[in-house]
Amino acid sequence: MIRVEDLHKHFGGFRACDGASIEIAQGSITGLIGPNGAGKTTLFNVIAGVLPPTSGRVFMGNEEITGLPPHELFHKGLLRTFQIAHEFPSMTVRENLMMVPGGQSGETLWNTWVNRRRIAEEEAALVKKADEVLEFLTIDHLAEEKAGNLSGGQKKLLELGRTMMVDAKIVFLDEVGAGVNRTLLRTIGDAILRLNKERGYTFCVIEHDMDFIARLCDPVICMAEGKVLAVGGAQEIMQDDRVIEAYLGTGLKNKVREGSGV
Repeated sequence: MIRVEDLHKHFGGFRACDGASIEIAQGSITGLIGPNGAGKTTLFNVIAGVLPPTSGRVFMGNEEITGLPPHELFHKGLLRTFQIAHEFPSMTVRENLMMVPGGQSGETLWNTWVNRRRIAEEEAALVKKADEVLEFLTIDHLAEEKAGNLSGGQKKLLELGRTMMVDAKIVFLDEVGAGVNRTLLRTIGDAILRLNKERGYTFCVIEHDMDFIARLCDPVICMAEGKVLAVGGAQEIMQDDRVIEAYLGTGLKNKVREGSGV
């Protein structure tokens, strides 16, 4: 579904992505891991149109999407979430979801005068859709809660819910586990698995929690210093000397091998 070829993104002399090439198969949940500064979020940002690449190409299916802006990629079904959730804090959880679909009749001043019935029908359909999403995510009891009052994990579920309000084809999730307790993280994982199996969503997930990655992801891609270091199954990747060294350095690699608990 996504193919990235020889991607480079430089910030002055710093090479955040330095020739990264990856493939994300349709219907997969692909994990993207690596130490801080490996280039993972930069890679996401370039694929999602937030940043232009210095060089390299990005394809969605057979279509080149290199450099397309986020709103165009949104309409093609490519969505991303962020490590820090971007909710509308003063709006309710339900209203946050209802804001997602584009092209709503109520966005045009003229329609608010002459097409009130159409606007009311669209709004009723959006309410129904939002409530279905909230029920799927098991947070329907929070529908009337102000989004700014949610916990970190609940905000991550809300971000995931936004992707369900449109016909998402592939969703890039940036550190869904950051600041989330174990119970909510399992709920998030359950929702991702259901969306993948029941609705055919394709996911690419950046995450440092390797238990979460091992539960959800196959394959797993490890990046280091802007390059792809290794690709394989979760257990294979976690036992790869290059991956251990990238995370911990040569001084701690042998301690991990000896089972010291580091």
